[in-house]
Amino acid sequence: MAVINTNVAATLTANALSRNDRAATQAMERLSTGLKINSAKDDAAGLSMSMTMTAQIKGLDMAAKNANDAISMIQTADGATVEIGNMMQRMRELAVQAVNGTQT
Repeated sequence: MAVINTNVAATLTANALSRNDRAATQAMERLSTGLKINSAKDDAAGLSMSMTMTAQIKGLDMAAKNANDAISMIQTADGATVEIGNMMQRMRELAVQAVNGTQT
């Protein structure tokens, strides 16, 4: 007849050590990254919300950049319009001088 000897106290201690090691590893991961949620196993719903909000923030940042680009383009067009107006004014002055005949 086979006799199996087990050390229950050692098994319980090994299990407790393993749990504590996992908890310490998770705590170190959180401390090193500075994030509350590092993976889906930490908080699946929270991670999903975080990813959704991150995507929305990136979209809003891009919209702001596009708006600033549009403002720059409009300012450039405005400058060109002012310059065209100045050229037309000068053309008018020269045309008046040509018709007047007193300027030679």
